[in-house]
Order: sequence, then C-alpha cells, then structure tokens
Amino acid sequence: MTRVPAPDALIPDAIIAVPVRNEEERITACLRAIDAQTGLEPGGLGLVLFLNNCTDRTEAIVAATVPTLSIPVRVMTETFAGAHAGWARRRAMDEAADWLGETRPGGMILSTDADSRVPPDWVARNWAAIRAGADAVAGRVELDAAEAARLPPSLPARGRLEDRYDALITEAEARIDPDPHDPWPCHRTAIGATLAVTRAAYCAVGGMPEIPLGEDGAFIARLIERGLRVRHATDVCVTISARLAGRAPGGVADTIRARCEEPDALCDARMESFFRAVRRYAWRRRFRRQHGQGLLARDQAWARRLRIDPGEALRIAGLPLGQAVAEAERASPRLAYRPIGPRQLPREIRIARVGVAVIRVVLALSRSRRITALPLPRRHIIDAERGRS
Repeated sequence: MTRVPAPDALIPDAIIAVPVRNEEERITACLRAIDAQTGLEPGGLGLVLFLNNCTDRTEAIVAATVPTLSIPVRVMTETFAGAHAGWARRRAMDEAADWLGETRPGGMILSTDADSRVPPDWVARNWAAIRAGADAVAGRVELDAAEAARLPPSLPARGRLEDRYDALITEAEARIDPDPHDPWPCHRTAIGATLAVTRAAYCAVGGMPEIPLGEDGAFIARLIERGLRVRHATDVCVTISARLAGRAPGGVADTIRARCEEPDALCDARMESFFRAVRRYAWRRRFRRQHGQGLLARDQAWARRLRIDPGEALRIAGLPLGQAVAEAERASPRLAYRPIGPRQLPREIRIARVGVAVIRVVLALSRSRRITALPLPRRHIIDAERGRS
C-alpha cells in the first residue's frame, strides 16, 4: 500500500472518507463537490481517499486534481485480491479516525462514495445534528436525475410507491415507539453514501463492519444496539448514481439492475404489511417499557408469546436495551420479517394513510390523558380504506 500524506497542518475537526475504485468518469465531480463545502471554519475539513484495485485512469485523475483542492487530502492506494465494499470503507474510515487521533474524540468522520455528489451544506448539516446530541447521522439519498431518466419508467414509479409507503410506516414507528434522539420527521435509510459519526462512537463499536455486503446498515444497527444516538436526518441528502453497472457487488447498481430484470422482486425487509409493521412497533414499545422496569426476567409471558426459549429469554433480559431488542427480534419466529411485493404497495399505502391518521389522533388523546392505552382499530381502518379505494 502507498500513502500520500496531507500537508502539515492543524488536525481538521471533520474528515470525509471515500473508498474509490475505477471511478474515472465521476471522481472529479465528487471531489469538486466535497471541496465546495460551506459554513465551516477554515481548516476544519480534511479528506481521505482510499484508492483500491483501480485499473482505469482514476489514480491519474486524483493525482492531478488533489493539488487544486482547498482542503488537506490523504491519498491511500492499495491492490488486494480480497477487496470488497466493507473492507474498503473500513480502511478509509480507519484512516480518518487515525488522522483525528485520540485528542479529537468528538471529531467527526463522514463517509460518502466516489460516484456520489454531496451538497455544499452536507458537512455543516451533519455537524448540526452531531452538536444537537447525535453520536451518528444517517442521511437520505436521491438518484441522479439525468441517469434516472434513462431507466425503465416502471422503476422510478415503483421507487415513488416505496418511498411513499416507507414514509408512512416510518411515521407510524416514530410515533408508536418514539426515540427521543431521532424524533419524527425522520427516515430509515442507512447507506454509505451519507454517514457521519463521532470518532468516539466509531471506535466504541469497533469501526465499520468488514463484511462484503450491507456494511453501512450493519454499522448503524451496531450503533443502535450499543445504545448510541443515531439521527436519521431528513435534511441531509446526497445525490447518487443510477447506473446499472456498479463497482461493489450487491450495491445500489445491482439493486437497480435486479429490479429492472425482475419487476416483482420483493421490497426491502422492513416493508411489511401495515398491520404487521404496527404490531412490531407496538411490541417494541412494550418491550422497552418492561426492560426499563426490570420485568423481563421476572415474567416471561413476553417470551412465550414470541416463542422464545426460556433460557434464551433470560439471556436477552440481561442485555442492554438496544441489544435486547435486536436479539429478541432475531430469536423470535413470530418477529421474522415478511416483506411485501410491489403489487401490494398501492393497497398498503391506502391502509397506512388511514392507519397513521388514526395513530396521530389516538396519541394526541393519550397525551391529553383522555385515554391511557394505544388501541389500533384494525376493522375501522380497513373499512375506511375500502371506502377510499
């Protein structure tokens, strides 16, 4: 591996880590967007580029562009036969953590991709969430409009339906099982193109998981399980490529291509039927309350309902809250995810619209002490949905 150090200077407060592989067409736009960040103190931003297994002109373009940037840059170059997305992202973020050093535990490590374009206020918005109390920030993404326009029309149409349904079930989740550190409005995207985390939180969970696929989602899950505060910020959004030939197997490009080839492929795991999703959120709400009151080990009725073995239930009851929730969901056959398909989305959206409206009213009444329970009147919601269809 070769490393080109940044010029001697004060240690930045925030460092962006970018894994790069064969991005000769997009790397310049990525670097220019990073260099155009606004609202930061002079010298407050650094950049790590981890070039791995490049066989095109990417290295030459980076070498020519870096001297023209206004921020300090560390460039690492490596060829490794076992390379994969999680390995590359971890190497880049580990280098950012090393650069910040132990004297900057509150320093911020950010991650994006070499085929993405961050907006000028991307770092500043992430800083705002961190300074408001978050340990990590997960942003949203949108496809490059010009590239998305070349996709089959059915794909963006499906994406709009999924986005609509995802927003509805996310609101239901945020209202039924609220996280004070991640209040509504929020989202549930976890993607390496827009992540931010304090150095202390990054080190506390052992860094980015070095796995071939889904390292970004696994990283956010690990933070939440450890009880760290993750903000899914709706005002942090990055433009990503809509290409069909990606650099990382199983990444966004593969997902887009697979859905072009198989239009009826199932949605993401969390997109269950509305009533199944609501039951999950209501269960989490009860589970958290019982955990906080120390009731899980004394009364295992919850475990019997979830078909969890008594010994396993006792182990789960002794875990910290975030880990206990995750382990219970993994152990229970009744909490296995059952994603819906695209053909089910229109009906589930209609049900969810009515259901979320009911949840808002019920919770408003609960806060005013007119009721104390959280009823979810399935029959009335279905009747209303039928009347609207």
